Amino acid sequence: MTQSLHTLLEHAERQRDESMASLLQAEEAARRLREQSAQLHVYRDEYRQRHPALGGRSTSIDILRTHQAFMQRLDQALGQLHGQIENAEARAARLRSELLARETRVASVRKLLERRGQEAQRVAARQDQRRSDDAAPAPLWRGAAGRLPVLL
Repeated sequence: MTQSLHTLLEHAERQRDESMASLLQAEEAARRLREQSAQLHVYRDEYRQRHPALGGRSTSIDILRTHQAFMQRLDQALGQLHGQIENAEARAARLRSELLARETRVASVRKLLERRGQEAQRVAARQDQRRSDDAAPAPLWRGAAGRLPVLL
């Protein structure tokens, strides 16, 4: 029985460790996406400041259209990146919840093992007590048997 509980504990710990590794990977992916988003925001802001007609400069309509089209593509890329960040953070939250459940499972199995161990110790202590109780009076009764008066 105890061996099967130890096997169960090892399995639960292995699952918990796998969940922890998955969570760390998911958090790292979300962090990288946030960094990429921050860099893209900075680039978009810098590009916006280089607007060809900024400050009353004259420029061709083609250059303005090109600039505007690229700004739109940057905004689209930021929108897609924002969606990826949301997905990555949702995945990390799911994995965090899964990890918590698996850590709870490990703690439960450990507690069960501890209780079983304590119960085994109590049973062993009771058996030892019974043996010593049974063994202790035996010499007294044997020696006293010849000395007791017999009542009729």
